[in-house]
Amino acid sequence: MEASPGRWREAARRFVETAVEPHADEIDRADRLPPTVLSELRASGFMGLGLPPEWGGTGGGPGDVAAVLEELSASSAAVATLLAVHLSVAAQPISVWGTAAQKTDFLRPLAEGRFLGAFALTEPEVGSDAGALRTRYTREGDAFVLTGAKMFITNAASADVLLTFATRDPALGRKGISAFLVPKGAAGFTIAQHLVKLGLRGSETAELALDHVRLGSDALLGPEGEGLRVALSALGGGRVGIAACALGVARAAFEEMVRLAKADPEDWKRSVVARSYVDLAAARALVDQAVAEREAGRPAIEAASTAKLYASQAAMRIANKTFELAGPPASRSGSRANRYLRDARVFPIVEGTTEIQELILGRTLIGRE
Repeated sequence: MEASPGRWREAARRFVETAVEPHADEIDRADRLPPTVLSELRASGFMGLGLPPEWGGTGGGPGDVAAVLEELSASSAAVATLLAVHLSVAAQPISVWGTAAQKTDFLRPLAEGRFLGAFALTEPEVGSDAGALRTRYTREGDAFVLTGAKMFITNAASADVLLTFATRDPALGRKGISAFLVPKGAAGFTIAQHLVKLGLRGSETAELALDHVRLGSDALLGPEGEGLRVALSALGGGRVGIAACALGVARAAFEEMVRLAKADPEDWKRSVVARSYVDLAAARALVDQAVAEREAGRPAIEAASTAKLYASQAAMRIANKTFELAGPPASRSGSRANRYLRDARVFPIVEGTTEIQELILGRTLIGRE
């Protein structure tokens, strides 16, 4: 499918109607996507969106990716998050940093939907400070050996390849970090536990254990010691994707808010709807600005952090007001207002917390100390 304005968005809407909405409650009750939904997503063409056609991708640009993520997230943020991680922080880094052999072995099957990707940076005691990683690697001849743990890893158990970060020596700080492609089934790689979450329930999340995972020299992605650059470049695009996901939840929650307010119109409800409309419009404008920057080939550091910070907060505010308007029924399982609020609460945390986005913007706008 070739990219054209609105074409991917319409394709996403059709996919939602046929493959997501019929399973919405099932997805929200599970700790991973039902096999039928994942199978249809693999066959949809979305898993190669924004990736080079010469490596199996289906074309399209940042705007197409954002449109699809918004549409999917408005129906199921869990489905959208799986795709956002697969594209932005797993496949794209291989497209940018990978060798021809790595693109053949990993990027092509990722783009064609035969592989699912994951991004393993966060650790049990290391969250926002990526430079303080404790997962270690050593050199043994031509091999790398990884030992450590990773926490809150999206797509972890189902992923066919995980972009994993480790340090040669914590004393080296950022300069000691390298990026590795860890294939599914690597000896010493195990799922320590599946995590049950407040929101994004159908988005699989797990803790990983790496016990002397031995990798060949061809597993190194990018130059040795440049792992943090690989991670940060991936997260830049990932923040735009997550902002689009948050926008989708904000839009869906707003539509539910309007439906509830129309059923029992009162002036105070009109005021709530008006304020939420402004919040939604501002979030969309900021996401569009970040997408435009990425479309122009710019890093969009400020725009991405601004969009991610505001859209995630807007989603939470709108979802919270929708929950309040829904009243006691919103507390019941299966309520849309209930799901929107739980899903929205996750977005200020993932792909860099609100505080991290504020730190990035502060350093960018007025400089570091």
